[in-house]
Amino acid sequence: MNYETVIGLEVHVQLKTKSKIWCSASASYDEMEPNTCISPTCIGEPGALPKLNDEVLNYAIKAALALNCEINKISYFDRKNYFYPDSPKNYQITQFFRPYAQNGSLEVKLPNGSTSNIEIERIQIEEDTAKSIHISKESLLNFNRASMPLLEIITKPVIKNSNEAYAYLTTLKERIKYTKISDVSMELGSLRCDANVSVRKKGDTKLGTRTETKNLNSFKAVVKAIEYETSRQIDLLEKGERVVQETRLWDEENGITRPMRSKEEAMDYRYFPEPDLPAVVISDERLLKMKEDMPEFADEKLNRFIKEYGIAQLEAKPLVSDLALADYFENLVKLTNSPKQACSWVLTEILRVLKEKNISIEQFNISENNMAQLISLINTNVISSKIAKEVFAKMLDSTLTAEEIVKRDNLVQVVDNDYINELVDKILSENPQSVEDLKAGKDRAIKHLMGQAMKLSKGKANPKLVTDLILEKCK
Repeated sequence: MNYETVIGLEVHVQLKTKSKIWCSASASYDEMEPNTCISPTCIGEPGALPKLNDEVLNYAIKAALALNCEINKISYFDRKNYFYPDSPKNYQITQFFRPYAQNGSLEVKLPNGSTSNIEIERIQIEEDTAKSIHISKESLLNFNRASMPLLEIITKPVIKNSNEAYAYLTTLKERIKYTKISDVSMELGSLRCDANVSVRKKGDTKLGTRTETKNLNSFKAVVKAIEYETSRQIDLLEKGERVVQETRLWDEENGITRPMRSKEEAMDYRYFPEPDLPAVVISDERLLKMKEDMPEFADEKLNRFIKEYGIAQLEAKPLVSDLALADYFENLVKLTNSPKQACSWVLTEILRVLKEKNISIEQFNISENNMAQLISLINTNVISSKIAKEVFAKMLDSTLTAEEIVKRDNLVQVVDNDYINELVDKILSENPQSVEDLKAGKDRAIKHLMGQAMKLSKGKANPKLVTDLILEKCK
């Protein structure tokens, strides 16, 4: 029997504010000793009253605009009542009855080149809990994370498979990162995802019983968990058994999901309006200002790079994967007026270095100005492309400019006609077979002769002059 999968994703994005959502405690909690980055509000002391961090609302609006959401001018906070040790108040402040944003959408590109429009049901502002640390015989609590500001972004149950889920998550991460409101790092915990999965017979309109899988610490884990859960549920139905609505944990080591607890419904949380916080009012002026602050997003930048700079989509895509990298590339283009060269250097040499050193472009020590100078030295025939790579390697471990390194190490390209003539004569006399091959029309022979010439000149001979002279002498 044929089945289809129905998936809804809940993504929690931790906002990169200076202070927490309800108090002035620092949001740089990872840098602090456990349970030192707290306030009475964070740990739920009696009488402690929350006050919304104004910057949280600005960041939230940016996220909603990035995801094409309708923004409610008036929204409210609610209490979600439950008890876990990491939430001593016995409730979480969130938005349930009227969130600040809803009815959004995000267009994503799938591996086969097609597009899919993922509908977003709502985005709500809420607080994070303390961090639980489980050791062999006990569990520890670090309240430094408590009251960190979160956005919960909830899709409608419209995602059809793991590939679509992956495309949505990568596009979502890209969008949010461009707004600079979050690091959106799963490793750091600033991006977390829960996957709601159900299956049904093809053609059915009624949703099947869903499970929610947590503990997903990477996008690959999300994909694997969805695929496992799909297979598990289909297997149950094929055996005539039923799927239990429950929360499950992803077991990365064994590649399976495990039962955690029965799945709660909204009524189980006894939601009611938060009495200690007023309504959230978003003025037209604030909304207009946030709209003016919105960036050009990666997909928009991708299309512009292709059109404006004449580079292929395959080349443009990694350039826009990170806003700082895209800015570096564009600055380099402006300084060199050579998009193709700028693209080549960024994709081949700079990205290689970033990967090898495990650093970001912000940590890269060669400025756009210095890279532009290196490219200029090539274009003005001061150095060859081969020598340029040698200079680039030296720039990585130096504060000197490209020009200073070329001058210091005597790397200036040789264009002296007499020298080039003697060099070519020597190469031709030492490689008679290659000469005969070239005369016979075997084009690869020129590569061998050029290689010999550059080797003998230590890369300093002007390649064009050498090539032209070899071809002239081998007519």
